[in-house]
Amino acid sequence: MIELTGVTKIYRSGVKAVDNLSLTVQSGELFGFIGPNGAGKSTTIKMMVGLLEPTSGSIKIDGYDIRTQPLEVKKSIAYVPDNPDIYEKLTGIEYLNFIADVYDVPSHLRQERLNYLLDAFDMTNAIGGLIEGYSHGMRQKTVLIGALLHNPSVWILDEPMVGLDPRSAFQLKKMMREHCDQGHTVFFSTHVLEVAERLCDRIGIIDRGRLVACGTLEELRHGQRNESLEELFLQLTDEETVQGAQSEQQ
Repeated sequence: MIELTGVTKIYRSGVKAVDNLSLTVQSGELFGFIGPNGAGKSTTIKMMVGLLEPTSGSIKIDGYDIRTQPLEVKKSIAYVPDNPDIYEKLTGIEYLNFIADVYDVPSHLRQERLNYLLDAFDMTNAIGGLIEGYSHGMRQKTVLIGALLHNPSVWILDEPMVGLDPRSAFQLKKMMREHCDQGHTVFFSTHVLEVAERLCDRIGIIDRGRLVACGTLEELRHGQRNESLEELFLQLTDEETVQGAQSEQQ
């Protein structure tokens, strides 16, 4: 479960990246977080995982407060950033064993999980090579495997499918759905609206740091229309942009 209450982030430059964001994602829910570039998606996610400190508000993951119980939160989550920057001078398997050590994954479970994830993402034959020789997609898969290795209850994924080949993207979507069907939580951002429309139980749309809509696809449609998520997204973010411009003029 994820709970954000009145979360605001103002950078030193004065830019308000996230504005009074309140949101609850239940256990068993696959939640999609979408918005234009610069809307506040990655800032929100970085606050959720403890990389950025909120200016105000509270964030709880599985009942743990990110301010006062950061280690408990980090043990409870899988985090995949929007850019797979990892230690290039390590081999893939050295990196994964390092991550497994950090999370105290026992040796028997470690090998079992590694075998499963390496096979799922077609990395078994490549994992012995140096990461500096990996393509972007291979690095993304290595980060994903490392994030999922300790089998946490909450997955927080920032654009996780960027760079993945179709087979790996399919496997990840399947895992995300299975994880939620087991009663766990997945929170992920994406620019691929068709994926969010097909996969998510609920969707939140953020624009200019504010949550402008949140609900199932039917709830976003208000039960009256048959628009695609793309059409709804464009309509909602266009409205927010117009209102923001009018407010600035006033």
